[in-house]
Amino acid sequence: MIDFAKKPLFLAPLAGFSDLPLREVVKNFGCDVTISEMISANALVYEGKKSLKMVQKSPNETPYIVQIAGVDLNNIKKAVEILNGIDGIDGIDLNCGCPVPKVVKQESGSALLKNLDHLKRVIETIKTTSKKPTTSAKIRLGFDEKIPELIARACQDAGADYIAIHGRTRAGGYTAKVDYEAIKIAKEAVKIPVIANGDINAQNADFVLKTTNADALMIGRASIGNPWIFAQIKDAKSVSGALKKQIILAHFDAMIRYYGIQGVSIFRKHLHQYSKGLSEAASFRDEINRIDDLDLMRLKIENFF
Repeated sequence: MIDFAKKPLFLAPLAGFSDLPLREVVKNFGCDVTISEMISANALVYEGKKSLKMVQKSPNETPYIVQIAGVDLNNIKKAVEILNGIDGIDGIDLNCGCPVPKVVKQESGSALLKNLDHLKRVIETIKTTSKKPTTSAKIRLGFDEKIPELIARACQDAGADYIAIHGRTRAGGYTAKVDYEAIKIAKEAVKIPVIANGDINAQNADFVLKTTNADALMIGRASIGNPWIFAQIKDAKSVSGALKKQIILAHFDAMIRYYGIQGVSIFRKHLHQYSKGLSEAASFRDEINRIDDLDLMRLKIENFF
């Protein structure tokens, strides 16, 4: 379902941002593959209601991948069995890159990069249990040191159909310079498709593809307040103000459909990003921070943008 020959664009899983409304919007404006926010396998098994809402997809999300995080093989298996019973999921991705301390403390996320044997067992558990078309992993270059080829081979040997590589180690967080050459090393070490991730924007997308020789690109933080980036990369031209306004309003409407009236206040964080760099942005943010009325918020968005 994912045609890597066409160098597809993925939306990266972003905690607190890549929910159903954002994914619905980017799918309409150039994104090829969407991925859920990271979902804890333990939470899916023991606190199902909230996690199951995070799994929900928009009708336009095809292909749609669900990303899970975990380390306990029994809970991983149970989580995958739950996802097997949900239609519309085209693949299950394992998070092996999250650098957040509370995730690492549980030996999950990027902590799996310290124990490649167990990383392989987790991927193998997903692969053998899943009834979905694809199994994949999102990794970093390493935990403290860069070992991209070893990690990539471990994922391939465990049965991953493709991998996405964030071009930093866990120690590099989100501030170290992205090492695209290291992604290329991983790409050369395996036969499965490799997706490049990390500080990719409309200006450097072609450079990243050529440098890494990757089969696809995954866009993360550059899409926040800028979901038209997928259209920019594909068309290699700027997006008109009219289209930007259309996208922002479509995003707002999708938030209301998904969250109800609560979507008005939740959308403020997106409006803060959308308004960055624009004239009168500070006063606009101050104003919307006090608005809870749906119609008034929509009017303010229409007038400002």
